[in-house]
Amino acid sequence: MNDDFRLELSTEEPERPAELSEKQILVAGIGNAFLRDDGFGGKVAERLLERELPSGVTALDFGTGGLDLAYEVMRGYDALLMIDVSQQGGEPGTLYVIEPDEAEVASGIEDGEVINPHGMDPQTVLRFVKTVGGWPGKVVVVACEPTAVEEMGMELSPAVSDAVDRAVELVLEQIAELRTDAAYADSGGGAG
Repeated sequence: MNDDFRLELSTEEPERPAELSEKQILVAGIGNAFLRDDGFGGKVAERLLERELPSGVTALDFGTGGLDLAYEVMRGYDALLMIDVSQQGGEPGTLYVIEPDEAEVASGIEDGEVINPHGMDPQTVLRFVKTVGGWPGKVVVVACEPTAVEEMGMELSPAVSDAVDRAVELVLEQIAELRTDAAYADSGGGAG
């Protein structure tokens, strides 16, 4: 055997090149466009797609495809930013920033439990993702107080429609924060 060749293994994790250390953020519009204000998430995602988003940011309108969203999250994002409606008791059109805590999301899918892949709300998506071990480093929900989510129709109510542009700006602010290391300091780090 030739003594000139030695293979040394290092236990240190290799440093990632700068271009790979950029945060990967998934922005997901959620909701049913046929149920009036429930289409809010899709409208905001639509507006975001008209803009040039920072590198590493992927924005998609998942509509009612909650299972598709869950599978996409499991690809390994550092952060998930969901856009949806949420009845919190405020005035219609009020915007909220909610940061679900992984510890507070129930885990497990019961044996025999039926999950409708086209009707998964954010809580169910997060429960599914947690169950299969795909939780991203940070989860943020930008939500709007709806006026009408149970009645059929393609138009947002005036209050929610007026909130779309404000929500786009709020989402962009959240993206800017999620691109920093400081955003992950209390959440255990990112996926990458």
